[in-house]
Amino acid sequence: MTAPSTPASPDRIVDIATGYMGAKQLFAAARVGLFRALAEGERDVAELASATGVSERMARILADAMNGLGLLERRAGRYALAPDAAAHLTGEGDLDLHPFLAFLNEISYGHWLQFDATVDTTKPGELAMDEERWKSFMAGVMRYNALHAAMLARSFDFGPYRDLLDLGGLSPAFAIGALQANPELSARFVFDPQSSEAIAEALAAAGLTDRARIDPAATAEADPGGEHDLVMVNHVIHRFTAEQNRAILANARAAARAGATLLLLDFLLDDDDRQRPIDALHAGEYLVIDGTVVYPESEVTAWLTAAGWRQREVLALPGSPRVIVAEAV
Repeated sequence: MTAPSTPASPDRIVDIATGYMGAKQLFAAARVGLFRALAEGERDVAELASATGVSERMARILADAMNGLGLLERRAGRYALAPDAAAHLTGEGDLDLHPFLAFLNEISYGHWLQFDATVDTTKPGELAMDEERWKSFMAGVMRYNALHAAMLARSFDFGPYRDLLDLGGLSPAFAIGALQANPELSARFVFDPQSSEAIAEALAAAGLTDRARIDPAATAEADPGGEHDLVMVNHVIHRFTAEQNRAILANARAAARAGATLLLLDFLLDDDDRQRPIDALHAGEYLVIDGTVVYPESEVTAWLTAAGWRQREVLALPGSPRVIVAEAV
């Protein structure tokens, strides 16, 4: 006799459908200082309410939600930080993600409320920005870039390289991470001219001014030349058309010696049996925010081959984009 099959569980569907509830409660918990209130040790609901200025009912809701999602531990009615929350949500770790969460709450979430219109039209939502919203936007984007840079520095060995070209990126954090990892490395930034002051300030803050040079140029037309042994093209391709990207990658190859390494970091759609979720989710995020593109990895690989790069491997960074590692041929 055939055993009855186990009914398919609805858990995954429900978890996905209610995911925005957890996100909004995370944003709120960060905004009121719930995680910072636990930086010095565990607290109960009354203590959390007093520390954050919300009601005890609200403190319990937020603390229980974060406990259910794994960001807080709970024992005998007292709450404590899980390791990832302690590292990234108290302001005391190496990388505080509060500005990124504020961007998601204040900017991104509102755009997702326009997503039905984007689905029907394949056009981005209305990006109504004032000075304060731009500050929140840029603070969040740059902090998210800093996370990606930190994950890259943990995952890639910069030791063998001496001459880095960082072409067209948004954040100097990637090259600064490489310089910090390898004291023998020098860096050249070929970024949009509007970024020069911010790059100079970041280099000075890191004490790396004497090991870097800034050559401003518009990314789509930049032809930096040189004989670099390491080239970075980070968070570039989603901002440009396919034709522009082919030219950018060809100019990157022309600035690299034979055998040099390329690191191309961005979100990518893949052809695996199971798509990596974070990349596909950002395809929607980029479209609804400003119409930029998450390209298929296969298309990007074709551009690289045509430009004189041979793909070696792909690194999937935790909580971050993937990195295509290629060699100049």
